[in-house]
Amino acid sequence: MRTTHFLRPTKRLAMTTTILAIAGISTGCVSQQEYDKLWETNRSLTNRNSTLQSQLDGSSASNTQLQGSAGDAQSVIDQLNNDNQALRGQLSSSQTAYGRLEDRLSSMQMVHIDPATDRALNDLADQYPDLIIYDADHGMLRFASDLTFGSGSDVVQSGAADSLKTLAGVLNAGAANNYDIQIVGHTDNQKISSGTAKRHPSNMHLAAHRAISVRKALGNAGVDWNRMESAGWGEYRPLVANNAGKGTAANRRVEIFLVPSTITDIPTTSSTAVEIMPSEVVPTRPRVDVDPMK
Repeated sequence: MRTTHFLRPTKRLAMTTTILAIAGISTGCVSQQEYDKLWETNRSLTNRNSTLQSQLDGSSASNTQLQGSAGDAQSVIDQLNNDNQALRGQLSSSQTAYGRLEDRLSSMQMVHIDPATDRALNDLADQYPDLIIYDADHGMLRFASDLTFGSGSDVVQSGAADSLKTLAGVLNAGAANNYDIQIVGHTDNQKISSGTAKRHPSNMHLAAHRAISVRKALGNAGVDWNRMESAGWGEYRPLVANNAGKGTAANRRVEIFLVPSTITDIPTTSSTAVEIMPSEVVPTRPRVDVDPMK
């Protein structure tokens, strides 16, 4: 069997040139000048082929690199698109929350307290800095419950009672008579202890009863009962996030709002204070077993 070997063009050309050279030398048919010319041509073609091969290899490498870069670029573009979509979602949520906040702010009643009453309330807050915070924008005084009441109690402590007497004097002076008074109690989210539950079965009870006690203290100090109302939010309007299992002092408070008066000329049936017992506010619910300090 005959085996045929296939040679690259450059090798075949070199071999042909060599054969021609040998044939020329042996037969005398090719001159030295022609041999040198053929040899030079062969070398030139070999160099050219090598150069072209190098260029081809470089081009292939560049193409591979470009393909890789394109793939990487597409990956980056896809990631950026995903990030952009996530940011769009966050922006939409933020805009929705902002819109709700604007709606809430626009619906809130902003009370412009007259200058004399405003100064008197500021002075009161300065006199009791640990007990009272004054918010002029909302016509509101915030009393810290832990200083106004004992733990789990709705009985006003002596120090807070003095401040309420002073407040009553402010509320009965001059232009302050033109305001109604809304008293709102708040608690944290700690469950009522078994001892406290005997009079205040829930946080809502405790908040409402404390607001009633403040109203009673102001009424006994001379503020017209017809100007005052009391309510309780319980644990449902916290100022800050509650500390799980530890209680949160900032959320235990009583807030007193001065609002434009709604009093009419129709007389009420009674001008004396009426103490509302817990059973008269809402029905009593079963005792809670958990007994944290309130």
